[in-house]
Amino acid sequence: MSDISLSKAVRSNLLSLKSTADMMSTTQNRLATGNKVNSALDNPSSWFTAKGLTNRASDLSALIDSMANGIQTLEAADNGLSAMTKTLESMQSTLRQARQDKSFQTASYTLDPADILSGATDQATADAKVLSFTGGAFGTATETVGLIKGATATTALSAASAATFDMNEALDGIDFDIEVNGDAAVAVEVRGSAGVNQITVDVGGSAFTLDVADGNAVTRAELVEAMNGAFAAADMDVTVGVDGSDGLTFTGPAVEPYGDAAVAISNGSMSNGVGGTALTFADFGFSGIAPTQATTTEYTAKTVDELVTEINLKTGDLFGNIRASNDNGKLRIENQSTQDLTIDGVTAGGAVDGTATGNGNILGNAVRAGLADQFNELRDQLDKLSDDASFNGINLLRGDKLTITFNETGTSAIDIQTDNNQTINAFNLGVPTQLEEEQLDSDVTIDGLLTDMKAALDEVRSQASTFGSNLSIVQNRKKFTEAMINTLETGAGNLTLADMNTEAANLLALQTRQQLSQNSLSLASQADQSILQLLQ
Repeated sequence: MSDISLSKAVRSNLLSLKSTADMMSTTQNRLATGNKVNSALDNPSSWFTAKGLTNRASDLSALIDSMANGIQTLEAADNGLSAMTKTLESMQSTLRQARQDKSFQTASYTLDPADILSGATDQATADAKVLSFTGGAFGTATETVGLIKGATATTALSAASAATFDMNEALDGIDFDIEVNGDAAVAVEVRGSAGVNQITVDVGGSAFTLDVADGNAVTRAELVEAMNGAFAAADMDVTVGVDGSDGLTFTGPAVEPYGDAAVAISNGSMSNGVGGTALTFADFGFSGIAPTQATTTEYTAKTVDELVTEINLKTGDLFGNIRASNDNGKLRIENQSTQDLTIDGVTAGGAVDGTATGNGNILGNAVRAGLADQFNELRDQLDKLSDDASFNGINLLRGDKLTITFNETGTSAIDIQTDNNQTINAFNLGVPTQLEEEQLDSDVTIDGLLTDMKAALDEVRSQASTFGSNLSIVQNRKKFTEAMINTLETGAGNLTLADMNTEAANLLALQTRQQLSQNSLSLASQADQSILQLLQ
């Protein structure tokens, strides 16, 4: 109010009180808000700098939640891989147990040669005497083993009609003469005695004898050797050879006119001469002098040891799962399969006769068959564990991709996914889709399965290591981001936060100043009152 006149002292005190009141209001506001800069008006530079820092800290805070979810997703995948590792180890243990189990079923059968050889009068009948094995690891596959040995040939001599003198057949008691220039110069005798065949060639009264060392029938070659030896010893120009029709050829001295041949062959009253250098038995019409060979067949039943050797050496599909042995003279068959084995050729009494059917049966290995079922149950769990290892809708084991952003601009991030972006399940790990009982028949097959399981286990462990590395990266980045947020907020606080101790001291000082200003104003007013008293 401009109409009111205040003294200089009063006005000065009033201005001081107003200034003190304004500062007290500012100090009280700082104490109430905790900030020394509450708007751009307080300090534009500090205000906008702090605002930028707090905005960045706010953006990073939003990323912390994404990182936390990513960590949980990775931990869920790691939980799944850990469970799958244990399952694969259990499957390995199952296969090792099957590998070690040898509880195969056996049966022993007696062999009576009389029963086996009964009715075996010809080769066709002998071939029908077999042990037949059906079943095992290959279902309807059938393998057979013959029970009778091959035939033994014996020779009986008898007269027979022949167009030529066949020296490949056995000879005994046959004599003939060879004439040279019309003289009976050579006598040949082929005879047999005590199983030893002998050829005697007499040239001019000097005999040349050849024993057939092997004791078999005299052959054409042996007869030719004896005759040529005799001619050479007698210094006669006669050579014996062979022709293509199993006959003999004689080559002699210079040929004389017909009828007076250089070389002639006679038998009894028959004689013939042919001009030329080659003569054969056929030229002289020899017949009825060559014996024939009669063959009989003898069959022998195989021994137990022979059958054991033959069965164990067979390489058919089925015989890889059968092992034979000699059980005190009995044929023992061991079924090394999980499937039942049917044996035909044995009687209901357990005797091998080679023809009976429907009596022999050896059960399969029930332990290995049960382990195959156990293996399949564990395999099913692999896929179920893979399907259940999800978090917040993301399943890394099924090939989902997890992207985690590390900064507010999106320039720093990590993509997490399985190797080759494949689902981690039994199929992709190479685990058999369905293990058949027959696959556990062979130790070699089991060893192959163990190799596959080791490869699957290595792959799961490798993926777990990869996810573990990714988890470490995300956890470290999360800690870094949290520390960065604290740094930003601290920096913003340094620009805007008030020092409460200082502000409290300021308020106390301002309160004291206010009281002093009020006292001063009172004193100034008293001066005016003194003048009033003088006027009274």
